[in-house]
Amino acid sequence: MKWITAIIKPFTLDDVREALGEAGVQGMTVTEVKGFGRQRGHTELYRGAEYVVDFLPKLKIELAVSDEQVELAIEAITKAARTGKVGDGKIFVSELEQVIRIRTQEVDADAL
Repeated sequence: MKWITAIIKPFTLDDVREALGEAGVQGMTVTEVKGFGRQRGHTELYRGAEYVVDFLPKLKIELAVSDEQVELAIEAITKAARTGKVGDGKIFVSELEQVIRIRTQEVDADAL
């Protein structure tokens, strides 16, 4: 099992959610976050004054998938969230040791 964390632009969420659903992913957690990568933010002009936006609004998507679904999930996120411009985001994949569904006490793949 793997834990996938993806940082994406907010306006791509609906496309990513739809693509993951088509890939067979059944659930996810979405969190509004702020951050920056290589672009280090940007400058904007507001009422004639220039100011620096250091932390850009992003969404963090977290999902647990079986080993068989990892590549499908990564491909779905990549295709749906890619605009080809700076700041499209990143995907992190890490090992998931154990999952327990609280209601039924199912474990691991059965709990997904």
